[in-house]
Amino acid sequence: MSESKRIGLISDTHMPHRGQELPKELVRGLQGVDLILHAGDWTAPFVIDRLSEIAPVDGVAGNNDGPDLIARWGRRKIVTVEGVRIGLIHGDGYSRPTEENARRAFAKEDVDLIVFGHSHKPWKGELDGVLLFNPGSACDKRRESRYSYGILEIGGSGFELHHHYYADKS
Repeated sequence: MSESKRIGLISDTHMPHRGQELPKELVRGLQGVDLILHAGDWTAPFVIDRLSEIAPVDGVAGNNDGPDLIARWGRRKIVTVEGVRIGLIHGDGYSRPTEENARRAFAKEDVDLIVFGHSHKPWKGELDGVLLFNPGSACDKRRESRYSYGILEIGGSGFELHHHYYADKS
């Protein structure tokens, strides 16, 4: 790994239904990231523009995204940053818990981490020897007490993941 990287991890923005602008706390927290990965349910293409004002953006489409977002991003992908292979998927499906859907989507692939969304619940855990991370929702907390996103820090000794929380999405 040549240098450390800081990646913003978000999902389930559900804009404009959940707002026209990104929450100020999210924008503040993403300052200085090298890349933003979105795990789906953008619901409007203008979210890409708002996030691109902060850093380069990559992502996947979720089950609430239209054909334009599906065509642009696809429904799953592997993104490699500084040698870390990140599986990115929304994780929707009804037969299993969201984290199991996400893990199964990359069961035959060599990934170091899987980032997913869909449930709007911040979650970090391991399944079948792979670390999984759901940043929660930046704009639609549903039954959660706070909005959330994640930061992935990749450095010479590996990587670290952290959730970040805020109560007000204005």
